[in-house]
Amino acid sequence: MPSFDVVSKIDQHELANAVDQANREVDNRFDFKGVGAKFAVEGEGEAITLTAKEEFQLKQMLDILRLKMTKRKLDVGCLQEGEPQMSGTTAKLSVQVRQGIDQPLAKKMTKMIKETKMKVQSAIQGDQLRITGKKRDDLQKVIALLEESDIDLPLQFVNFRD
Repeated sequence: MPSFDVVSKIDQHELANAVDQANREVDNRFDFKGVGAKFAVEGEGEAITLTAKEEFQLKQMLDILRLKMTKRKLDVGCLQEGEPQMSGTTAKLSVQVRQGIDQPLAKKMTKMIKETKMKVQSAIQGDQLRITGKKRDDLQKVIALLEESDIDLPLQFVNFRD
């Protein structure tokens, strides 16, 4: 029976390369000379911390990070920025890197698929969703449905089997 998995993952190696490139650009830019602005990856790529002297510099750094991620073919929709925190002479911004499909979103996607009355089944398996059906065409319709939906998390369709 044909099936595929719906996942939301970011390539950690590419993310580390994008952050490294962004750090190099900040080091070389004239408007960031002597500021001590930098990017740091926290944990296993769960968050990126931006550090600068002013809040407007954090916004510029966020634009640089998005540009570098786009050049490395990473979806910037996975970034969820927090509130800038000022402490003395430094400003920090924590940006969460969202991965995996959480339970409420998986249930919403399953409900959306069931409302179409297609002959497919969806099963939540941890942080991914497995879609199975008898016809390949139905599975491709489900992929088109999920791509057109208003889900704000970047989705990948992997492990397509006949």
